[in-house]
Amino acid sequence: MIKEKIVQIKGSLVFRLWRYLYQYKWTLFLALFLTITSNLLALVGPMLSGYAINAIELGKGAVVFERVFFFCGLMILFYILSSGFSYFLSILMIDLSQKVTFKMRKDVFEKLADLPVSYFDRHQTGDIISRITYDIDTINASLSNDLVQISTSTITVIGSLLMMILISPAMVLIFGITIPISLCFTKYMANRVRPLFRRRSAKLGELNGFVEEMISGQKTIKAYHREKVMLQRFDEKNQEAVDAYYAAEYYGSMMGPSINFINNLSLSLVSVFGALLYLFGQLTLGSVSSFVLYSRKFSGPINEMANILNELQSASAAAERVFRLMDEAPESNALGETQAFTNLQGDVAIKNVDFGYHEDKIILHHLNLKADKGNLIAIVGPTGAGKTTIINLLMRFYDPHQGSITLDGVDIKKITRKNLRLSYAMVLQDAWLFHGTIYENIAYGKENTSLEEVIVAAKAAKIHSYITQLPKGYDTVLNEEGINISQGQKQLMTIARAMLLDAKMLILDEATSNVDTRTELQIREAMSNLMKEKTCFVIAHRLSTIQNADTILVLRDGNIVEQGDHLSLLKKKGLYADLYYSQFESC
Repeated sequence: MIKEKIVQIKGSLVFRLWRYLYQYKWTLFLALFLTITSNLLALVGPMLSGYAINAIELGKGAVVFERVFFFCGLMILFYILSSGFSYFLSILMIDLSQKVTFKMRKDVFEKLADLPVSYFDRHQTGDIISRITYDIDTINASLSNDLVQISTSTITVIGSLLMMILISPAMVLIFGITIPISLCFTKYMANRVRPLFRRRSAKLGELNGFVEEMISGQKTIKAYHREKVMLQRFDEKNQEAVDAYYAAEYYGSMMGPSINFINNLSLSLVSVFGALLYLFGQLTLGSVSSFVLYSRKFSGPINEMANILNELQSASAAAERVFRLMDEAPESNALGETQAFTNLQGDVAIKNVDFGYHEDKIILHHLNLKADKGNLIAIVGPTGAGKTTIINLLMRFYDPHQGSITLDGVDIKKITRKNLRLSYAMVLQDAWLFHGTIYENIAYGKENTSLEEVIVAAKAAKIHSYITQLPKGYDTVLNEEGINISQGQKQLMTIARAMLLDAKMLILDEATSNVDTRTELQIREAMSNLMKEKTCFVIAHRLSTIQNADTILVLRDGNIVEQGDHLSLLKKKGLYADLYYSQFESC
């Protein structure tokens, strides 16, 4: 299946790159004009050189200096003009390639925003970043350099061939032997090298993914003193990437010298055959000289094409990875997703739901749950029981294999994802803050939020006093990971962010896990205000925080083994009671 997809991508690779280029068609047409003009001017040079040589006769004073200087002057003029056009062409192609790169990166990033959560669960962050940076940069280098080289080579080969035919059709027959050998060898090596460059891109992506994971986990690595182990694993990944890179470059580098040998062989045959024709009076010395120069121009681009084939293969592998990402199925609204709530109540029902992240490994089995408007539903259980999985299903990050989930009696598959997710406010265990001011981070989920509203939410979340102690208050800029504030303070800010949303339902996934007990007691009242008249789903390990829940679901191995309120579950003396009392055994 993967192989078929790769073939499908490759079949449309050139067309898809062309669509990006064609968006700047006028720039592209100007580049084409400069390429043609520059190369045509350069192609006149060898002919003028032949005319200058023909103006030189054997014997003293037999040189017609006027003709020699005239043709040499024209040669200099044409070569200067050709170089000038080439210079402007290079600048133009750099500008064009950067525009294409910008548009491609924009499209890829927009695609990432449309992809389902499952895609990010399956792929390393570093590998995704590698596609946006390294792979697109590789495509950019190919567009700015190789595209010009291919165009130049094509025009030069065709122009040189026509000029050689005009000079001596008989001598052109020499290339009837050497060119097929070059083409066959190039095709053979291209087929062999292509998979090597594809593997090189993949291994570099894996290396980036590993490095990203290790950098983000430096505290844990140092805490467990596992630096040597990580260095060994890095060495293995690094060696795999180096080996893949070496294999691709090694076999790719064989093409240039091999094609160069064939071209030098053809040049030798041209020189010998041309000398014979000159001796028999079939060609002038100037014509032989011009033909030799044109033969070098003819064979030179073929050699250069073999040399840049490595870069083309690398760009092809990079484009495959980029377009494979762009071809991933988006998390778009299905045909049936047409409903949007205008007066949401918040009644949630889960009926006979089966689900697993892999179809052969089911996590939730025949799950049933009823949450009426304003209910507080707590979900507890040992690690791996399926608590967070329920939240993923409620938010439609994933869809159940069997069964249904309804909101106000409507199957959530019929509700637009945007409308469904805006119905929830969410505070996760992993608090996420971005590079920006504290005000921007708290106001992230609600547009056109005033500073006064943010301050009210921050006070309710018990974080306002800390913010006002900062030098710039709410204008303090956080770095990308928010590492200049504590984990607990980050979590309080995300709680304040949730308080700003006018949502009918609330999800708290270990929302106070990084907050100390005293601070937790302080914000419990604020959380109670946040939960008022909302249907709330709370995942908690601290069972003391959910004693007032309307319903407590106790999960084990994907099944609800107990269900009820706090007191009734304690009386059952089952799993919930064991979990609850185990938290106080050491007290």
